[in-house]
Amino acid sequence: MKTFALALLGIFSATTVVATEINESMDAAADGTVSISNISGSVEVQGWSRNQVEITGNLGSGVEQLIFERDGDEIEIKVKTRRGNSRDTKSDLVVKVPLASSLEVNTVSADIDVAELTGEQSLESVSGDIATQAFGSDIDINSVSGDLEVEGDDQAMRSMLSSVSGDIDTENLAGEIRVESVSGDLVVVNGVFDRVSMDTVNGDIVFHAQLLNDGRLDVETVNGSVDIEFAGEVSARFDIETFNGDIRNCFGPKAVRVSEYGPGYELKFTEGSGSGRVTIETLNGDLRLCK
Repeated sequence: MKTFALALLGIFSATTVVATEINESMDAAADGTVSISNISGSVEVQGWSRNQVEITGNLGSGVEQLIFERDGDEIEIKVKTRRGNSRDTKSDLVVKVPLASSLEVNTVSADIDVAELTGEQSLESVSGDIATQAFGSDIDINSVSGDLEVEGDDQAMRSMLSSVSGDIDTENLAGEIRVESVSGDLVVVNGVFDRVSMDTVNGDIVFHAQLLNDGRLDVETVNGSVDIEFAGEVSARFDIETFNGDIRNCFGPKAVRVSEYGPGYELKFTEGSGSGRVTIETLNGDLRLCK
């Protein structure tokens, strides 16, 4: 009985040190910079009306220290693990920051979720998914093996999104956007753009949005289909080519074969005044062009 009781005590003790709850806050500049670093677990950031940064959540038992400090208008939050310890480092952070803060988040295997923030964002994860809302300020988001989801409010901005082996989905962004993936689908829907670049090696590409009259759309994929549907009228010169795939054009002329004996098609024409430019290339995949 004594041995059994000691065993239970050991189990109970082990479970009680798995996570340490945190609840800390400090004053912050209304439009300062907040940087967050976490190895594993999750990082959730929420914008609010207070000029404070608040952290809640829990730290894994393998965490040595939570660094939470301010230097001028910059606040650093860092989960520091014990040297050589790779176990029990999972930490889940919920961070509330002033609405207009600029945000920098770096994780290894932690998901990132950002909401209600109007400042610029720089988000990076190695193997975590990233989801964010963007409201008119530039964003730069990168993941190695995670999916990216971005939702905007149709304000013009500059968006740079990349993933090595993850899908990228965006909705209601506007302005200038560059989307890249080695092995993943790329989706840009809604919004009004003057510059669009979408590039993937193995993945499908979808663009269903408005291109301004003097706008430019560049699309390239090696293995994947391309689905382009312009919202409203479009005015551009079109230069489209597939090596091994069909081209379906819902407006303008039909595609013609590149060679009498080859599988490829090309489509070159001008729509409207031709003030914009649309260039699309795919090696293996069909293409649909509509408005």
